[in-house]
Amino acid sequence: INDFLWTSQLRFYWDTVEDTCMIRQNHALIKYDYEYVGNSGRLVITPLTDRCYMTLTTALQLYRGGLPQGPAGTGKTETTKDLAKAIAKYVIVFNCSDGLDYQAMGRMFSGLAQTGSWSCFD
Repeated sequence: INDFLWTSQLRFYWDTVEDTCMIRQNHALIKYDYEYVGNSGRLVITPLTDRCYMTLTTALQLYRGGLPQGPAGTGKTETTKDLAKAIAKYVIVFNCSDGLDYQAMGRMFSGLAQTGSWSCFD
């Protein structure tokens, strides 16, 4: 039960005290968000996506954000979207350009804060 290979998996449990679904990975405990995000395909899980999941779920446990970095086309956005789907959290992807000003960014952040959604700024 304390084996790292087991605890590093994304696991779903029913919490009878809070009467809700909880998600565990390593020492992180996250509430399932119950957001319907469609019935599309999932990513193939690799050691790199596992590592990214562990980092992002630990950041969530600590009330922090995540910032996957790396070269273009390596799956950062898709990995984040797949984790969001796994914990039933809505994610919005913004394709940023030079035309974005502080007012547009303010409206984006306002909407994200009101909905509790995640965002990816590409």
